[in-house]
Amino acid sequence: MEGQLKNGTILTSECGNKYEIVSLLGAGGQGEVYDVTCGGSHYALKWYFKGSATARQKKILETIVAKGSPDPCFLWPMEMIVPAHGELFGYVMPLRPKNYKSIVDLMKKRVNPSFYTLCRTAFNLTRGYQKLHAMGAKYQDISFGNLFFNPDNGDVLICDNDNVSFDNSKPGGVLGTPGFMAPEIVRGEKRPSKDTDRYSLSVLLFYLFMVNHPLEGKLEASIKCMDMAARVKLYGTDPVFIFDPNNKSNRPVKGIHDNANIYWPLYPEKLRQMFTKAFTVGLNEPSKRITEPEWMTLFSNMMSGMLRCSCGAQLFYDEDLEAKGAAHICWNCQNAVPVPKKLIVGKNRVLLHQDTKLLHHHVYEDFDMDTIVGSVVQNPKNPALWGIRNEDKVNWTYQKVDGTQIPVEPGRTAGIVKGVKIIFPQTTGEFR
Repeated sequence: MEGQLKNGTILTSECGNKYEIVSLLGAGGQGEVYDVTCGGSHYALKWYFKGSATARQKKILETIVAKGSPDPCFLWPMEMIVPAHGELFGYVMPLRPKNYKSIVDLMKKRVNPSFYTLCRTAFNLTRGYQKLHAMGAKYQDISFGNLFFNPDNGDVLICDNDNVSFDNSKPGGVLGTPGFMAPEIVRGEKRPSKDTDRYSLSVLLFYLFMVNHPLEGKLEASIKCMDMAARVKLYGTDPVFIFDPNNKSNRPVKGIHDNANIYWPLYPEKLRQMFTKAFTVGLNEPSKRITEPEWMTLFSNMMSGMLRCSCGAQLFYDEDLEAKGAAHICWNCQNAVPVPKKLIVGKNRVLLHQDTKLLHHHVYEDFDMDTIVGSVVQNPKNPALWGIRNEDKVNWTYQKVDGTQIPVEPGRTAGIVKGVKIIFPQTTGEFR
């Protein structure tokens, strides 16, 4: 497959770096992407087609490069290549590793990540967009095509960042991808914004967990010709959530939307409630859409709330289920799964298994789900006793049920006993 640029061609960036074309990786609507080398390392080069290599696109790219990446998960434009002669140009970005997969791979069952990995993927994806929005930008085109994830650990990479627009810039020409655009954009009433990004993110998250579109049920299945008028009605003027509790007209159709029916009951009630809000209230009230911190708090609790059945299956702890006095039933073998002791710290809930790690976010509520501050350990002298070893840099205070307080220095262990509290530097946790 040949592209606009021949293998072996040397291009010099605006910063003076020399890149050699290795091979054409693929092409899209705006241009082609090449594997290039510089200084012994491989990168990706996007080279625009003539129709897309506009002065406006160049200006947008200059702003994006100057602002810098909001987070390492973005395959962000690093520098531009603008030859002295000719009208075309491109930009260099990090090269996506081959072990990262797309949502399409998930939908076609080419990958089968664990529930934990799905939650971590959702968390990392949402955190990326939260950081993008925090720097005053809007993505404008969140969809299948720009998310890749590592099915082994949930790390994510977000690509196609050359249409990101900043608040002080003119509105971009991109409106979004059909099926992911907010209803107000579909109706032609609004242009992309942080609020419309949040709608698109909710659609992508729904696909990630349910492997189905949130608005595609009976109403979609009954459409004979999916023309523009049908799309506008389905996604813009008359959208109905497939699990809307007050409108059953668009329920998933057996044999067509089986994924939605299979996965919806497997998740905790809190996730179902969030999606319901996103696609009922959130359809018509942009300012009331689920924010990134709301999603991230939920996903962090889901990651810390995994139950393990003796048959080997993973399932989610559901506090609403426990509040009703109902058992957690394994989706695989139908047996009841016991719930271990928990540590409740503010909005955070951590199930205490033998290999559980207490993470920085659990104690400091900063969404750092990588730094470990504590580990569940077994008492070497009495295997029946378990505790949390302080692996933070500061002392904790262990408060017994009778109010007695004992300092827990780094390296020391706090016994896991129902009703006992651990006083952390900024908050207090309680074993339940």
